[in-house]
Amino acid sequence: MPRIKIEMPDNYIYSTTIGVRVSDINYGNHLGNDALVAILHEARIRFLHNMHYTELDVEGIGIIMSDLIVMYKSQVYHAENIRIDIAVTDFTRKTCDFYYRVHKSDETIVAYAKTTITFFDYKIQKAVGVPEQFINRVKQLP
Repeated sequence: MPRIKIEMPDNYIYSTTIGVRVSDINYGNHLGNDALVAILHEARIRFLHNMHYTELDVEGIGIIMSDLIVMYKSQVYHAENIRIDIAVTDFTRKTCDFYYRVHKSDETIVAYAKTTITFFDYKIQKAVGVPEQFINRVKQLP
């Protein structure tokens, strides 16, 4: 089976830096895949917080991750800082995609990732439409 490829966007609208903790290291002495997924989640939470949202309240609607793709490019070790750049694109009626470019301070790419986010009403347990105000706010970011 061929390797998965992600077409990464050019425009990133948010960046955050996260330090790799000792608990993020696996038996190979580098960042574990489970820890990277948790770091992506943290970066997404920080992005939402920066826009005054939470995962349970994006213009009154919750979100849920429906897909995750990760392409690992290089190792990262304990106490290194990594920067996660986020782009939000590919809006459909009920979803959008978050793209993550993860790299070290010397710009070495650690990973590329993409999550499909579905807008979800937890009260009725159903996917719902992406709030227009969220789309507009994202599109206004540099």
